[in-house]
Amino acid sequence: MEAWSDSKSDPDGAGLRLFLDSAAPADWARFLPLGVFYGVTTNPMLLQRAGQKCTLNNLAAMVTTMAEFGVREIQVQVWGESVAEMVSCGQHLGELKSSEARLVIKVPATEMGLQAAAQLSGQGHAITLTAVYTPGQVLLAAGMDAAYAAPYLNRLVEAGQPGPEIVLAMSRILVGTSSPTRLLVASLRSAEQILDLAAQGLDTFTFGSAVADELLSSELTAKAARQFQAAAEAMGSNKESR
Repeated sequence: MEAWSDSKSDPDGAGLRLFLDSAAPADWARFLPLGVFYGVTTNPMLLQRAGQKCTLNNLAAMVTTMAEFGVREIQVQVWGESVAEMVSCGQHLGELKSSEARLVIKVPATEMGLQAAAQLSGQGHAITLTAVYTPGQVLLAAGMDAAYAAPYLNRLVEAGQPGPEIVLAMSRILVGTSSPTRLLVASLRSAEQILDLAAQGLDTFTFGSAVADELLSSELTAKAARQFQAAAEAMGSNKESR
């Protein structure tokens, strides 16, 4: 695999990108070998859910493990209670980059986060503005040339807002301004949500193991595979392969 020479560069260009939203090694081991995931996204809440320590040392080990699965990109999130703390954290996270995968630094789309993101971007780091809820925040992400803006679809819905319509409005802003910033749709709870948005032109999604399971699940496919195998065995394939 070609090594990344510049953390902000994005040589892969346009096209579908699916990310596995998980900090659980068991999820990586199951789903990443499928070859369908462009990368992995994490955040402190996912780390907590997976029983992982939110420390630089542990994240370094995690990045190494994820890169071994051949992903193109790994997204890790800063923490801190001030701009200076977030920038310092982002700088240290940036040092975890692998020659095999681009490291993208996630920063919450708060006023403090935007200041930290601007500094980190200016230092050459690729940035995802995360926890995005308004089209205005997407415009700000485009204005700072963020690699991604990540809206939380189901959290919008749970807040009583028309989540899909808002996400589509965000996408139109990026298309209308010819921005290279990608809309990374997060907080997805079903395969149907992804398929509906993909049918309307969105191409970048991050989701967890439950949704990945749903995308993989088809009893008709499983039945057909069993029938293929039975037909092969009936014609002596097992004997011939020995």
